[in-house]
Amino acid sequence: MTKYLRQSLDFLIFSNIFISLGAAAQGLVTYHLLDLKPSGLVLGFLFFSTLLTYNFSILIQKPSEKQKKAYKRVNWIFSHYRLNVSITLIAILALIALFFLLSFGAQILIVFLGILSIGYALPLFSVGKRRFGLRNIPGLKLFLIALVWALSSVVLPVIEYQKNHVSIVSHQDLIILLAKRFLFIVAITIPFDIRDMFQDKSYNLKTIPTVFGEKNAYLFCQMMLVSSLGLLFLFRGNGFNADFFALAITIILTGWLIFKSKWEKNEYYYFFFLDGTLILQFVMLFLFNFIW
Repeated sequence: MTKYLRQSLDFLIFSNIFISLGAAAQGLVTYHLLDLKPSGLVLGFLFFSTLLTYNFSILIQKPSEKQKKAYKRVNWIFSHYRLNVSITLIAILALIALFFLLSFGAQILIVFLGILSIGYALPLFSVGKRRFGLRNIPGLKLFLIALVWALSSVVLPVIEYQKNHVSIVSHQDLIILLAKRFLFIVAITIPFDIRDMFQDKSYNLKTIPTVFGEKNAYLFCQMMLVSSLGLLFLFRGNGFNADFFALAITIILTGWLIFKSKWEKNEYYYFFFLDGTLILQFVMLFLFNFIW
């Protein structure tokens, strides 16, 4: 039984289905906080676009045998190569269909985010004989990831909603929610950079941990979470309501998980628990508003 549970967990996490569910959950968080009706079209696009982006970025790599042995995720992906290619192709077909059903404004944003994602994954730029992607630009990797996540899970739902509805989300609410989402994604992404800091150094990637050190990177994570909590309190002037307590508990738990990641280097810890906070936010919002 344990064997089958582990195989199911491996498939859920390493196929990037779990992180894609996290993207859809973040879209639901946006709809809830702004009191908007969720769109299955947008949620589907968030899911499949995340699935495509994460699968594509790993499939184009050519890991060494040493890397396959060192990282269970890399080994699983390339030992199930055809399965992952099939999942990626399904995501592409789904995205093509969904793209043409979205509004023109949403399509423009998606094209922009697509360019950023491709520029991040592929070495499209060159200096002399050296080729590099956006992720290789010092300090840009982390903030590029957070920007794509924030724009896709906050701005995309709002743009698509306002296509067919009279009500308009205020710029203040949108900016605060966008900033809060950006800070939270930054916070949960840094531990992955800390885990990979020695590998990043070998590739000459300038990340916060490789530049400022592990201790300062963990401190930076907590600062991002505290700032996110402060913005949550200011959001729409709601103060201490059910949404605040639901997300505050999630943020506190996330801070504890990040602190504990100093000693816990298991891949499941990062890809299930830390990434799982994206889904936990919506679950906590649902529960608190149900019992409040």
